[in-house]
Parts: sequence; structure tokens; C-alpha cells
Amino acid sequence: MLTNGKVLLDVANKHNFAIPAFNMSDYAMLNGIFEISEEMNAPLIVAIHPDELHHIGSEVMSSIIAKAHKASVPVIIHYDHGTTYEHMMESIQTGFTSAMIDGSLLSFDENVDITKRTVDALKLVNISVEGELGTIGANDSYGEAGAAEIIYTKPSDARIFIEQTGVDSLAIAIGTSHGLYPINVKPKLRIDLLREIKGDLGIPLVLHGGSSNAEEELAEAVKYGINKINISSDIKVAYQDKMREVLGNKKLREPNAIQPECIKAMKKVAREKIELFNADGKADLY
Repeated sequence: MLTNGKVLLDVANKHNFAIPAFNMSDYAMLNGIFEISEEMNAPLIVAIHPDELHHIGSEVMSSIIAKAHKASVPVIIHYDHGTTYEHMMESIQTGFTSAMIDGSLLSFDENVDITKRTVDALKLVNISVEGELGTIGANDSYGEAGAAEIIYTKPSDARIFIEQTGVDSLAIAIGTSHGLYPINVKPKLRIDLLREIKGDLGIPLVLHGGSSNAEEELAEAVKYGINKINISSDIKVAYQDKMREVLGNKKLREPNAIQPECIKAMKKVAREKIELFNADGKADLY
């Protein structure tokens, strides 16, 4: 069942669970994510970054949309980390049902301006909008690289931002970074800040940079109000590490001989995230 982000996240907010947003740029991986979500009766967010969309080609969107319509669980197709108004127009033209406008590296007033313009345009076509306030750190140089410095979201700024933009959900900065953390770096989430922001705003909150954080911290973040957590690096590493292992057999050449074990490894990690975020079985709430 294809729906939009407001429908999906309002239920998660009401029932206090989080939905993993799995970043996709490979159709075999996409099939696996649909399979594990349906097996666990969990709502699904298919997240596609502009770089990922350009990699797979916008033509594939019609197939993803058809797959979402046929799914036994609610699905949104989310345009992840658009940074320009042109990106937002692309989300409309290609059939997304949810979009994020990331103005976090702009000044507060500039962020409000581009976010409000996005909300005004996308709500006309029933696309929900996620904004971001504060900055997510960077562990690598990929598309969602983040900022050199984490700037924590201020509760007072968040309240004004919501009032002036009308976003459906808000990505907040409480200490995470995109990518995988170096072995000597242990992230620490500001749960106290999350609790203050949630208590003040009450709307669905989003956590970016959810890969390789401590499970107990992510579970606590869900407990205190995070309703969507972006997962990209963890599932991709599981898939690609298994592929490197499988390709040790030099005789293999066909994708249908190479990919099944890779998909299985990825699904194992996805299952763990769905359970950790308390999303398993929640499709029945829709």
C-alpha cells in the first residue's frame, strides 16, 4: 500500500515506535527490503538520495511505485536529503510520496524560507515534507556527508521553525553522524535534548546517521520520541561484504547466483533494525 509520510509517521508518533528508512540504489537490495518488511509486517520507508536516484535512473521509479502499491504493508517512497528547490521539483516529477528538504547548512532564515517554499509546493500534490534543523556530523565523503561540526538543535529554534514552515516531521541533531564511525569514535546521543524537543513540539521526529550507533542508545531514542531512523551504511556494508566473500568463487558470474546470499545478509541486518525500532507487526495499525 503506497501512502505518504504524514500518514505513516503520525501513526508511529501516536504508538511510540520508529520506522527504518532504508536507503536504496540497487534493485536486488530493494526486493530484499520489501521481502523482510512484509515478512515482519512492518511499515516501510524506501529512501532514495538524489545521488542514488541518478545512479539507478528515474525511470525505475514507476516500478518501485507499482511494487509499493502491491505491498501488503504501508510504504512511502522518500526523497532523501534534497538540498535545492529544483530537487523538490524532481521529487514531484518522479513520483515520490515524501520528501526531505535539507537546509541545515543554511542560515536559520534561509532554512525557513526554502523549507516553507517546499511545504507550500509539495502539499498541493499530497507529498509530505521533512525538514532539518541543526547539523549531522560526517564520517565519510559520500552523498549524505553532513557537516564538519555537529550543531545541536535548539528547542526554541525548533518550535519557531515548525510554526513558520508547517513541516510534517523534523530531523534533529542530537549527536549522530552520517556513515560509519571510526573504530576509536563512540557517538553519544543527547537523549536529554531529544526529550525536551519532543515534549515541546510533539510532532514526528527523525534521526539521521543511524548506522553503527549503539543499539541501546537507538532504542532509548525511539522510547523518547524518534519516529523515523535513516539506515544506509549498515545494510550496504552487510550486502557488499557478503558479495566480496561470494565473489571469492571465481567461477560465479550470474547475478542470480551471486546476489541471493548478499540479500540474505542484508535482510538479517534489516530485521535487527526493524525489531530494535519496535516496528515489527505495526503494519496492522494502518
